[in-house]
Amino acid sequence: MKSIEKKKIVGDGTWAALIPFILITSCFALWGFANDITNPMVKAFSKIFRMSVTEGALVQVAFYGGYFAMAFPAAIFIRKYSYKAGVMMGLGLYALGAFLFFPAKLTGDYYPFLLAYFILTCGLSFLETSSNPYILSMGAEETATRRLNLAQAFNPMGSLLGMYVAMNFIQNRLHPMDTAERAQLSDADFVAIRDADLSTLIAPYLMIGLVTLGVLLLIRFTKMPRNNDQTHNIDFVPTLKRIFAVPRYREGVLAQFFYVGAQIMCWTFIIQYGTRLFMETGMEEQAAEVLSQKYNIIAMAIFCTSRFICTFLLRYLNPGLLLRTLAVVAGVLAIGVIFLQDVWGMYCLVGISACMSLMFPTIYGIALQGLGDDAKFGAAGLIMAILGGSVLPPVQAAIIDLHTLWGMPAVNLSFVLPFICFVVVTIYGHRAYRKGWA
Repeated sequence: MKSIEKKKIVGDGTWAALIPFILITSCFALWGFANDITNPMVKAFSKIFRMSVTEGALVQVAFYGGYFAMAFPAAIFIRKYSYKAGVMMGLGLYALGAFLFFPAKLTGDYYPFLLAYFILTCGLSFLETSSNPYILSMGAEETATRRLNLAQAFNPMGSLLGMYVAMNFIQNRLHPMDTAERAQLSDADFVAIRDADLSTLIAPYLMIGLVTLGVLLLIRFTKMPRNNDQTHNIDFVPTLKRIFAVPRYREGVLAQFFYVGAQIMCWTFIIQYGTRLFMETGMEEQAAEVLSQKYNIIAMAIFCTSRFICTFLLRYLNPGLLLRTLAVVAGVLAIGVIFLQDVWGMYCLVGISACMSLMFPTIYGIALQGLGDDAKFGAAGLIMAILGGSVLPPVQAAIIDLHTLWGMPAVNLSFVLPFICFVVVTIYGHRAYRKGWA
């Protein structure tokens, strides 16, 4: 019985099908690493270049803007060639963007780093546009959402590694001088500290560039299945009309936009939230930042564990019902983040990650169900929805920069944005359950 189940979930159960599944699943960990080594960089760049939180949030604009810009070009490329070609192109751009951190450091300017992030995430857009539907195609359609949840479970493992590297190899090694002290530095002293900090910051990116090249070579020389790769006609506009005429897909794109925005806001601004909280106890800024990142790592560990638990629960519960339930709980926890001004607010923020673990792959699987070969373009629309991670964090950053709002810490009130996002996801989960989309 177990062997039959394994065959249903991953292709035909042979080693020939399992090895490609493992290789593509490794890409999920790679983009998880990129996502979550980057979130703390909003605070790091703000400090290194003596900028506001809003200016630092341009990192997320560049990062998730790359997803938006390249999603449909990636879909056209994949449709013309293959999923394997799309994965390889993604890995190549990922590595290129990582290596561009070195010349960006030599300029000593902020904006070349944004260009490097943009190119890196053009690669991630290729990877996600190809890998997610590729995994869905590797077996029976009735187990597709569960299969994608399994593959996506390895994404937070990469995220955990990214957070660990950010904390121990970047945040802990930056110059301990806080933001206020840096503002008083002479130009010469500022440049010396800035350049030393940038040398620390770029090292992990150069290393992950080498790792990505290694995975690219492994995939290049491995025979991969050509599931749903038979059609190479583009038919761009007719395909878009077809897929956006499907309500579960159209609404899924909207739900994904708000979900990704919520995820990035919760994982990026946990640093600002915790730094304010812990500095009020007399802790120095750098120590408060590192402690906040430790809470972020705990949140990601909970996210990772919850992903496996939710994948198991999907064997027994309707995906739409489970999505709705977790979105409601996430909304309640977001209210706690807003109104609790002590460590319990941080506990609520960490707890949100347990609820978010199911959301991305489940929205993705529900939205693409039944699209067949159109899933290549459908995947692109869902990846473009990652734009939510580019649009919403700067809005939250602008609120945080107000410092105090209506007598409350602005960083607390800023979490009304994730609350609104979870309301949208709740509505999508409810409709998916009631209308039988899942």
